[in-house]
Amino acid sequence: MERIKDFFKLQENSTDIKTEFIAGFTTFATMAYVVAVVPGMLSKGGIPFASAMTVTVIMTILTTLAMALYTNRPFILAPGLGSVAIFSFTLLGGGVPLPVASGIVFISGVLFMLVSFLGIRNFIVRIIPPSIKVSVGVGIGLFIALLGLKQAGIVVANAKKNVLIFGDLASTDALLAFFGFFLVLFFVARKTRGGIILAVLITTLVGIPLGVTQLPTHMFAMPGGVDDLVFQLDITGALSPQYLPFLLAFFIPDFFSTLGTLLGVGAQAGYLDKDGNLPGIEKNFHVDSCATTFGSLFSCPVLTTYLESSAGVEAGGRTGLTAVFTAALFVLTLFISPLVTLIPTAATAPVLIYIGFAMMSSMRKVNYDDITQYLPAFVCVAMTIFSFNSGNGIAAAMVVYAFLKLATNRFKEDHWSVYLIAISMIYYFYVVAGH
Repeated sequence: MERIKDFFKLQENSTDIKTEFIAGFTTFATMAYVVAVVPGMLSKGGIPFASAMTVTVIMTILTTLAMALYTNRPFILAPGLGSVAIFSFTLLGGGVPLPVASGIVFISGVLFMLVSFLGIRNFIVRIIPPSIKVSVGVGIGLFIALLGLKQAGIVVANAKKNVLIFGDLASTDALLAFFGFFLVLFFVARKTRGGIILAVLITTLVGIPLGVTQLPTHMFAMPGGVDDLVFQLDITGALSPQYLPFLLAFFIPDFFSTLGTLLGVGAQAGYLDKDGNLPGIEKNFHVDSCATTFGSLFSCPVLTTYLESSAGVEAGGRTGLTAVFTAALFVLTLFISPLVTLIPTAATAPVLIYIGFAMMSSMRKVNYDDITQYLPAFVCVAMTIFSFNSGNGIAAAMVVYAFLKLATNRFKEDHWSVYLIAISMIYYFYVVAGH
C-alpha cells in the first residue's frame, strides 16, 4: 500500500486511495456508455459486435493504464465517437476495406506521434485555420447526431424525393428513442453523475415489455475473439490521395480535442502554471498519439482523451491512480457482453443525438466579423452534412479558406503549407468526381 502511495505521489497531491477510488468509479460511471455505443456503431460497419466490444474495452484499459503510469494524471482514453462514426459509417459503410480504413487511422497516429515527439505542436496549432479547428468537430457532431436520428427511425431517406424526411414517429422504436433522449437531457441538465449510462439502462428496461429488445438467456460470457481484427493494415492503400481528407478528419479533431481536454481538465485539477500551461503536457500527448497508432493495429478507431475525465477530477481524483481504478472497472465489462447486447439501438441512438448536438457549442468560438473565418466554418459543417461525409467538409473548407485569403489579399497571414493543403484538396475533389 505504501508503494502505491509513493508511486502515485498521493501525499504530494493531497489525496488518498479512497478518494482516488471514488474518483475512478465516478469517471467510469460517466464513460460506461462507450461499452455499448462504440461497439454498436462499429457493428453497423460490418464488425461483429462481440469483437468490437472486446477491442473497445481492451484498448480503453491498456491506453488508460499507459496514461496513468506514464503521466500520473487522471486522464482516461477511449475511441472517440467522431472517429468511430467516420471509420464505421463513412469508410467501412462506403465500401472502403477494413485494412485501408485501419491504415488511415495508423497514418493519423504516426502523424500525431511526430507532432508530439518532435515538439512541433505549436507549429500545427498555428498553420491550421482557427475556423477549421472549430468547424471540423461541429460538422462531425452533426454527422453523429444525424446517425442517431437515422438509427432511431426518426429521420429516414425518401427515395422518390431524394431527401431526408421524418420516419414513423409513432413507431415503438422512435417513441422509445424520444423517451431516451429526454431522459439524457434530464440527467445532464441536473448534472447527475453517470446520467448518460443511467438513461441508456432505463430506456433499455422500458424497451423489454415493449418488445424492442429481449432478455438474454445468460448474463456472462467470455470476451469475443479479435483474430479477424488484428494487424488488418493496408498502409499503401491508405496513402491514396482520395483518403487525405479522412486523414485530416482523424488527426485534426484528435489533436485539438486532446489539447482542449488536457488544458480544461488540467485547469479544473489545478495543474496549470501561472501562464496557463500544463507542465508535462508532452507526456500526455505521447500517450494519446501512441494510443491511436497502437489501436489501429487492432482495427480500433482513433483513441483520444475523454472530457469525462473531468468527472473524476471533480470527485477529488488528482493522480494516475484514479485512471487505474477506472481501467479496472472496465475489465469487468469484458464478461457481460450478453447484457450489453440487450441494449437496443433505440437506447443508444439518443446518446449520439445528444452528444452530436452538444458539439455544436464550439461554433461560438468562430469570428463572425471575418468572412475568411466564418464562411469556411459554415462550408465545413454544411458539406459534412449535405454529402454525409466529413472528409468532403474539411476539403471544401480548406479550399474556400485559401481562396478567401487570396481574394482579400491576406495570404501572408498563413503559412504556405495551408495553400499546399488546399491544392491537394482540389485534387481530392478531382479524384472523387472522376469516380
